[in-house]
Amino acid sequence: MPTTPPTATAIRIGTRGSLLATTQAGLIRDELIARGHAAELVIISTAGDRSHAPIADIGIGVFTAALRDAIADGRVDVAVHSYKDLPTATDPRFVIAAIPRREDARDALVARDGMVLGELPNGSVLGTSSPRRTAQLRALGLGLEIRPLRGNLDTRLNRVTSGDLDGVVVARAGLARIGRLDAITETLEPVQMLPAPAQGALAVECRAGDTELAALLAELDDSDSRAAVTAERALLAELEAGCSAPVGAIAEVVESIDEEGNVFVEMSLRGCVATLDGSDVIRASGIGTPDRARELGLSVAGELFELGARDLLVELTDGAGAKDDDPT
Repeated sequence: MPTTPPTATAIRIGTRGSLLATTQAGLIRDELIARGHAAELVIISTAGDRSHAPIADIGIGVFTAALRDAIADGRVDVAVHSYKDLPTATDPRFVIAAIPRREDARDALVARDGMVLGELPNGSVLGTSSPRRTAQLRALGLGLEIRPLRGNLDTRLNRVTSGDLDGVVVARAGLARIGRLDAITETLEPVQMLPAPAQGALAVECRAGDTELAALLAELDDSDSRAAVTAERALLAELEAGCSAPVGAIAEVVESIDEEGNVFVEMSLRGCVATLDGSDVIRASGIGTPDRARELGLSVAGELFELGARDLLVELTDGAGAKDDDPT
């Protein structure tokens, strides 16, 4: 198995070639350099980047698999993923050495004429390839037409400025990282649309056997972000929904004050499962502590099951949708 190069040798960080991917990986490279570690980006081409076919046709996980292969065969030492794109099943070959401080997890609308959702006329056409977004948009009952959408962020935004679409819904985090927050016409609150589990978070991954490198990367880890992502992905894994079903979740770590004025930390988790046509949305929530993040995720998933999510997910399996919006 390949071993980690000495610190004096540049740490090779694998990334897709898109602007968003290289920007995200560049953040990790710059953090490592700032801490005195040489680091460089290595562009890895994936089947998803080379194809214009729907994600459902080219396969779920196509974007992350190529990066993991590059780690496994020694072409790179580290990969930076949009965490929401990683499978929930653990791969023993790798370890998530760091989850840096998470960007805003919410979704964002970019619409023509500066409009917010409630201002879009009945029949307006929105673009997204995310079943989760599609389901929750339809559940709002605004009479919007949802169409499939592929391409990098600039391509998606151009579909609006060109007049081809009335709007698109994408992850706010992606726009923040490429400096395009100015394009947002409305940031969608979780009460309107729960984001994908782990949306806005990065996963910095290396080989499980590279303990020295893993320890070095762990300097970039943010404990609150790790706890929140752990809860959300535990919920997703328990539902066994992967990223092909309309499942949303968001966990938040906050400071609270008890009746005696003592400050303590707790974590809330909200989750939902929806039908693709938006006719049914099952919601559940719970409160726990960051050190029991996984247990909180399992508890909220259990509540969703009690409310009927199992039957809903069985129905969705018969007509599984596309992946939850390749990494935007």
